[in-house]
Amino acid sequence: MTTNKMPSGRSAATPRARAGSKPPAAKTSAAKTSAAKTSAAKAPAAKTSATSSAQRTTPSSGMTYERIPIVDVQPVLECGRYPAKSIPGEQLAVSATVFREGHDALGVNVVLRDPNGRAGAFTPMHLVAPGTDRYEALVAADATGAWTFHIEAWADPLETWRHDARIKIPEGQDVELMLEEGARLHEEAAAGVPAKQRALINKVVATLRGRGDAVDRLAAALTPEVLDLLAQHPLRKLLTESQRYPLWVDRERALFGSWYEFFPRSIGSSLDPPRSGTFADAAKRLPAIAEMGFDVVYLPPIHPIGTTFRKGRNNTLDPRPDDPGVPWAIGSPEGGHDAIHPDLGTMADFEAFVEDARNLGLEVALDFALQASPDHPWVTEHPEWFTTRADGTIAYAENPPKKYQDIYPLNFDNDYEGLYAEVNRVLRLWMSHGVRIFRVDNPHTKPVAFWAQLLADIRSTDPDVLFLAEAFTRPAMMRALARVGFHQSYSYFTWRNTRPELEQYLMELSHDTSDYLRPNFFVNTPDILHAFLQQGGPPAFKIRAVLGATGSPTWGVYSGFELFENTPVRPGSEEYLDSEKYQYRPRDYEAAEKAGRSIAGYITRLNHIRREHVALQRLRDLALHSSDNPQVIAYSKRVVDAGVDDTVLVVVNLNPFNVSEATLSLDLPALGYDWHETFDVVDQLSGARYTWGHYNYVRLDPHTEPAHIFVVDKSAGGGSR
Repeated sequence: MTTNKMPSGRSAATPRARAGSKPPAAKTSAAKTSAAKTSAAKAPAAKTSATSSAQRTTPSSGMTYERIPIVDVQPVLECGRYPAKSIPGEQLAVSATVFREGHDALGVNVVLRDPNGRAGAFTPMHLVAPGTDRYEALVAADATGAWTFHIEAWADPLETWRHDARIKIPEGQDVELMLEEGARLHEEAAAGVPAKQRALINKVVATLRGRGDAVDRLAAALTPEVLDLLAQHPLRKLLTESQRYPLWVDRERALFGSWYEFFPRSIGSSLDPPRSGTFADAAKRLPAIAEMGFDVVYLPPIHPIGTTFRKGRNNTLDPRPDDPGVPWAIGSPEGGHDAIHPDLGTMADFEAFVEDARNLGLEVALDFALQASPDHPWVTEHPEWFTTRADGTIAYAENPPKKYQDIYPLNFDNDYEGLYAEVNRVLRLWMSHGVRIFRVDNPHTKPVAFWAQLLADIRSTDPDVLFLAEAFTRPAMMRALARVGFHQSYSYFTWRNTRPELEQYLMELSHDTSDYLRPNFFVNTPDILHAFLQQGGPPAFKIRAVLGATGSPTWGVYSGFELFENTPVRPGSEEYLDSEKYQYRPRDYEAAEKAGRSIAGYITRLNHIRREHVALQRLRDLALHSSDNPQVIAYSKRVVDAGVDDTVLVVVNLNPFNVSEATLSLDLPALGYDWHETFDVVDQLSGARYTWGHYNYVRLDPHTEPAHIFVVDKSAGGGSR
């Protein structure tokens, strides 16, 4: 819905090409960055004349239409029901289709409003391509919170006059009439120009009405100085404003970060005799994790574990007395979701662990699994929170033929308010102990409406708290969870290994769903050891690490990945042998490093590259490049903002067994160059420098280095070939 509302601020729109005439050339992504970040300062008012209503009512239908139609505004989710997402400083492409009757020129702006409702500077929108009526601009919010944006479209009488005058006056058609009409329009426009700059426009008016050669008088109105000034303070008529659309701006970690998952009970543990590690032991692992360049330490559930139907090693149903059980089977007589497993320590020990992590620049993410073991206090205190079967027993979790007898799923339909209040309480308890990130286990098995309410409640008081959805599920559910407020989502990345699979998925995430779904590219999890890692040896681990670290702003590693752990419990399974879910898993990281059985240094380098290059910290601007070898994939990311042009080009051999050679055909405009230009690239893994152009040869040996991570050296300038 649009209105003909008079603007509270002013437009800095540049004049638009006359509709029906030759439009301006399409802008490249680099050119579009001239749409500067929007600040909270108000822009000066533009001279605006609204001479007619922006809406009319069709008597027969009661429907409305706009004086200047504004349609298909993006990014908009379900007509504005949910906000698009961004972080401070991130460039957001806003686009709309705008058109009008006839051939008169029009202008289009986007207006960004901060959480206090203050309008920033109006940003001109540029025609994407001739004949499309599609306009686009890049904007960036500069603070977190609930922002809005809207589109303004307006008739541009000065640009219409310029178009006609350039044709008619040299041909001697209506010369004096055209000059007088121009003088009157400039007089009207002068009223919206600041007093200190108004003399320039007044001089144009006098010249248009003066004597002398008509072409020379016209030229006075077409100087760069005049055009630039009136672009900043345009004369706008028939102003039409779209509805305001929501934009939620999160803190940076919602988009960019490197995650490391480990079980604290395994650090310092022993198998003979069986002994659990503690938070104090786990804290000793933190410096090494920080040294590898990770930002987030993710802990599986740290709560008491039930004993009823406890699973033994490798998921057996006959556990030994000393088997510790599955951390996701939460709850025992010692407590439930609000308690800490006594083997790990006390709440004070946990707080000390969180503080140690914080001092190293790490955030602690805690698993939030809404389910219970048969021994959870909820089972006796609130049986209505579970599903009772016909025989009176409580239903355990099943995914036929799989059975999880040690876990009871929750039922949200018997006592929703009571269960909701308890979940909210538990979350806020852990928030009060320093947890600001939660990894939510299986959110797709709970009602979407529940998550919408809970995440909105938390956001209203603690907008810095982030939620990662472990939603390995169908696309519709995964996307719905992202729309209602999950900040990040696990993805299908672990199952995308061929070039066509990867190319399709990278484009989907960086373009189709990037306005609301932020992927977290975990290369492995305690549940997922893909066949590619099982069979590909150390090169496969490097390949997946490069793809994860460069394909998504957020990626993750489950401990053991750096040690090439790749033995499945049985052929054809994605479960680890001696899985850490069912037993302690002590590891000697230092010995593995000394023996050359670790890629910790490689991961460290990847995370360092990510921190150095903002292009790898963004999601939306990924481009694919052609390769004549299906085993070689090439893609780039580019950010141009505030004088910085950061371009990263990644080339990966997807074959962990053999050398792959390929000729690449690069999309040079996506890298900021014309098709004939050459440029220097520097490999961030090897340090090698090359001069590249449209076509380039690569040879990648997976046993030495399976990838190039090139940074385009803009300081060297571009040549031609």
